[in-house]
Amino acid sequence: MTSPNIRPNYLWNDLSIDQTLDIQWSDASLAELSAIQSQIPAGESPEDHAAQSILFTLHSILHHFPGIGSRIQQFSLECADCHSDSKPHSLRLTVVEKMASKSVKLFASIVDDHNHVICDGHVVVYPPTVKQGESAQLSSTGRRHTNYKLFLGRVKHETPVATAVVYPCDEVSLQACREAVEEGLIAPILIGPEQKIRSIAHKIDWDIHNYSVRHTDHAHAASALAMDLVHRNEAHLVMKGALHTDELLREVVKPQTGLRTGRRISHVFVIDVPGMDRPLFISDAAINIAPDLKTKVDITQNAIDLARVLGNDCPKVAILSAIETVNPDLPSSVDAALLAKMAERNQITGGTVDGPLAMDNAINVQAAQTKGIQSAVAGNADILIVPNIEAGNMLVKELTFLGNADCAGIVLGAKVPIILTSRADNVISRLASCAVAVLLHQHYQKSL
Repeated sequence: MTSPNIRPNYLWNDLSIDQTLDIQWSDASLAELSAIQSQIPAGESPEDHAAQSILFTLHSILHHFPGIGSRIQQFSLECADCHSDSKPHSLRLTVVEKMASKSVKLFASIVDDHNHVICDGHVVVYPPTVKQGESAQLSSTGRRHTNYKLFLGRVKHETPVATAVVYPCDEVSLQACREAVEEGLIAPILIGPEQKIRSIAHKIDWDIHNYSVRHTDHAHAASALAMDLVHRNEAHLVMKGALHTDELLREVVKPQTGLRTGRRISHVFVIDVPGMDRPLFISDAAINIAPDLKTKVDITQNAIDLARVLGNDCPKVAILSAIETVNPDLPSSVDAALLAKMAERNQITGGTVDGPLAMDNAINVQAAQTKGIQSAVAGNADILIVPNIEAGNMLVKELTFLGNADCAGIVLGAKVPIILTSRADNVISRLASCAVAVLLHQHYQKSL
């Protein structure tokens, strides 16, 4: 048994991906907090919730998890602009990556006594090398939505973006809009049968009298009006409501009145996969059914551009096929090789592209090494480009329903980002889709 006076710690070998420890504010002794107060950035007051959160995180790492003997290499924490009485209540630390340097990356998320997130981010730590006490069994179910929370954190304090919400004529779509409004992401322009929209709003107990409602008789007219609002610079995002995706996109791709650019329109799933310390991008699993090589070039470039906006300066792109060698009888393997060569010649830019790669050696280092694949991408792919919509759809749904992943979705290649949400999406996925769209809008505005 461990002595009550000995606080157990965790060595590098004790830790594994997704292991989680919850720590209460009351577990931090004032003496220990004071001892590391000097690590608070200059100018921060220890009474401020941000400073308290940072101090609490440092204390918890050094004294609880991994514990005594740990060394903090770097940390990046973002704290919300909370009310003055917001104080840390509890902290969740989760292992998201183990590095060969014998360091680990932790995701830290601090909530107040109302369970509102007031600070979160990543910390890189060297765990202790000398064992102390007997480590407790850790949960491996705590890490969820870490990448999405970081996206949301980046847009928390921005002005809501004017968004044409097309035909929000059921409870699910109007509720999704409401969630984005309450998170401060969008300023909605609700387009569709006015009486129906107001009736649904009343049913879900949402007061929409302060928001613009533009009446149209049906979904087709709502889609057309959304295009017009974008052209008149009244809306900067488009959000799909209770209509079929192809009905909305039919208006998007119209030559004269739509939102086409010189780039082919494609869809990207931004997936938060348990066990991964970064988002996984998959394209195209929703729009282009059987893309040819020219279309795949735009699909790949769209996905790279999105990953860069979201913080990955040089994403690794795997062009998927059933095998990792070129076989003329398997067209997807030929396309993959051509795309990789095009990237070498700067016809696709901003990322490292390789293919063909099979799914296993695209995302698993050991599988790539076993097959002797020498590649900067193999085993470490950030972006997966699928050969067709069937493969993409199956892959995304397997990750969602078997792998417990969450999927945000966005349409790229149009004049403005288009938010596609599904009836099956949970709240965090819908909010993440909106956050990604807002980040794209901010990037486009800076590029003007």
